[in-house]
This record gives sequence, C-alpha cells and structure tokens, in this order.
Amino acid sequence: MDSLPANIILNVPPFFRLHASGHVERYREHDFVPPSTDPQNGVVSRDAVVSPENNLAVRLYLPKSKAAGKLPLLIYIHGGGFSTQSAFSSVYHPYANSLAADSNSVVVSIDYRLAPEHPLPACYDDSYAAVKWVGSHSRVGPDPWLNEYADFERVYIAGDSAGANIAHDVVVRSAGGSSSPAESLGLKFSGLILIHPFFGSGEPTKVWDFIYPGSTGPTEFRLIPAADPARLSRLSCERVMVVVAEKDYLRDRGQRYYEALKSSHWKGSVELFETPGEHVFHLFNPTSENAISIMNRVSQFVNARPRPKSRF
Repeated sequence: MDSLPANIILNVPPFFRLHASGHVERYREHDFVPPSTDPQNGVVSRDAVVSPENNLAVRLYLPKSKAAGKLPLLIYIHGGGFSTQSAFSSVYHPYANSLAADSNSVVVSIDYRLAPEHPLPACYDDSYAAVKWVGSHSRVGPDPWLNEYADFERVYIAGDSAGANIAHDVVVRSAGGSSSPAESLGLKFSGLILIHPFFGSGEPTKVWDFIYPGSTGPTEFRLIPAADPARLSRLSCERVMVVVAEKDYLRDRGQRYYEALKSSHWKGSVELFETPGEHVFHLFNPTSENAISIMNRVSQFVNARPRPKSRF
C-alpha cells in the first residue's frame, strides 16, 4: 500500500480524507435540491426541522394520488458510508419522489449528521429521534401532512447501504429489552426494507474505529447482527425484505444477514431479492430495467396486506 502524504492522516475513498490540520475533505460534496412539486409525478415535498440544536431535519413527500383513507408511511434513511450524502441532494431527492409516487405513500426522508465531524452513534441517534418525531404525530403533532394522511399502523422503514444499517438499528432499538418501548414511539413497524445493506465482515477496520470511537469492535451488533441471535430475534416488525445486487461487494453480507434472520427465533417473514448490478446502481441509473424492478418490488412490499395471524 502506498504511504499517505504527510498532511493526510486517514484516506477513505470514495468518502473522505482527514488532513493533519483536522480538516475533512470529502471526495464529493453533496449538493442541495430544494423541495418542490415534481412536474412528472405531481409529488409535493417540503422540509421540517426536528431538532434545531442538532441540525436534524426531514423532507416530507406527499403523492398526488390520495386514495380514500390513510396512506402507508415510508421512512427513508440515505446511505453514503455514514459520512457523505444528504436527504436533500440531487441523488436522494428524486429517488424519494419516485418512492412516494410509485408506492403511493407518505415518505419521510431523514437528514442526519455525518461522520467524522459527528462521530457515530450520532447518525443512529439522529435517525431514532426523527422516527420518534414522526411517531409523535399519531397523537397529533406539528406536521399537517403526517396528521392528515399517514397511517401509523402501516409504517415501513427503509434505507440503502449505511442507511439500511441505520434503519435496521432503529427497528431493533425500538424493540428494547424484555418490555418493548415500541408503542411509545406512536407507530407500528409493518416492514423493514434493506437495500444493498452495509454490514461488517467481522475483520477489524481502522475506519470504523475512527468514525465510531465508542464501538465495541468489528463484531458488535450494529455491524454483525448475527453476533447476537437473541437480540436479532426481537426485531420489532412483521416483515423484512433484503435487496442485494449480483456484483455488489456487500452482496454476501446481505445474504448472510438474510440467512441469520431466517434461522433466528424472530416470528416475522423475511425475503431476499437479488438483481444484476453493482452497489446502489439504482440511485444513479434509476430508469434502468433492474432499478425499476427494485422500485416495483419495494412498492409491492409496502402495499401488500399482511395475512391475518392464525388464532391456533
């Protein structure tokens, strides 16, 4: 491996470089796209502040077509190696627009603080706080769209890559221990959607130790859920869908997660959906056949009515 220049302490392509001065240089800074009305699908979006002190905000999306009754609520957490991207970028804004239109759901996209300026678990805590804010609307909260249109009995949480990891953590965290605090969130997780999820390999990494200085190591639960089967079995949702890509370097980790959850004592149902392609290809080529197949599968998952549970 080539040695780093004297002024570079840590180099993490394609995410960031840390200079000796403490300056964080990202390989690609995200842009900002304002909320709007999408001219193609009619989805309307706007922003809401959750926590001013933490600069925590969300973008809400309301589909044009509103059937009678409440709409499914889809909470989305963006990826980017915990250290790049934004819910407000030109990558994630159009994707969330499409999610709202295609699934006919109210979408809430979370914009959390980024590492390394805000070391983990900041992104986990931000996302959980945003979900609690969303759930507060089941008792009437500050956002009129959530109050009027969202069905808090049909809540889905999704994410890609690092965002999928965070989404998984939110659902596990909401289950708590012996007495679940999930009801205090004011919502019921019907499903968890993990798109090209980032989970660890079990090997030590300098990057993880740096961005998460309080981590217990490469086999901690947030990185390797299978390391604690008992905790994994307490996942507080009814259904899980794991989406993997054939040429994704994280494919096998997503598949291992699927196998671990399937063999655990969790009472829900889990499915694995694989397409050709590389890591998060659907974000950068959303009109491709394989990206459309992911979008269709996600929409079907969100709109599928669960079978009634047997009384016997």
